[in-house]
Amino acid sequence: MELTGYIASALIGIFLGLIGGGGSILTVPVMVYLFGIPPLLATSYSLFIVGTTSLIGAVNNLRKGQVNLRAALFFGASSVITVFITRKFIVPAIPKNIVTIGEFTITEPFLTMILFGTLMLLASFSMIRDHDKSSPEKECSDCIKFFKLTGYGVSIGLVTGFLGAGGGFLLIPALIFLIKLPMKKAIGTSLFIIALNSLVGFAGDLGHFTIDWQFLSVITLIAIAGIFIGGLINKRIPGEKLKKGFGWFVLIMGLYIIVKEVLS
Repeated sequence: MELTGYIASALIGIFLGLIGGGGSILTVPVMVYLFGIPPLLATSYSLFIVGTTSLIGAVNNLRKGQVNLRAALFFGASSVITVFITRKFIVPAIPKNIVTIGEFTITEPFLTMILFGTLMLLASFSMIRDHDKSSPEKECSDCIKFFKLTGYGVSIGLVTGFLGAGGGFLLIPALIFLIKLPMKKAIGTSLFIIALNSLVGFAGDLGHFTIDWQFLSVITLIAIAGIFIGGLINKRIPGEKLKKGFGWFVLIMGLYIIVKEVLS
């Protein structure tokens, strides 16, 4: 199981390098089902892994001029604060047994995985759909307004804060349709925001969990290596051609998680 987990960790980075996002949605299931880590701790590990790997991708895109810093900072102003508050104060207050209905008790691990399975379904629909046709060719500088992005930034922050997911499948369409960024710049900007949100969220976890730094460092390094492998593959195989196939895989995994948790 652990060997499979290490291979899956590489795939997280490979898909991040191939399609600019999406691979991070596998991090929590890999932690929970292949390494046997409790769901809430898995979301914390995911924040560090996703944040670090996204940062590598964001720096690479920044060098290419594919990051709109103004849009990233406007989004980040609300999302980063939301992520930090969620991880620092709300997540630690979640009880192990949330509510009992008859003989059935909704526990914190059960709810976490059900919500994550649902998130995977939403992410899969976003990956299966083709956004490229509606992507603008030129960015609109007048479209970047602070208050316009605040509410959406809070929503992204809640997703990242509660479930440890980057939320790229929500960010990229928002950057395209709300502020008219071209697809490549939307991907680069999304990675920058994800890195910021995830690493700040992980900082909010410090003191609440006992972190196995050796394990976390190894998994993160494997995922980072995967990014560079994915980047090399991307030069030969366009990532967008693989995106829909990966979307269907995420859809199946999301359904599997929900069914498994309900029946177990």
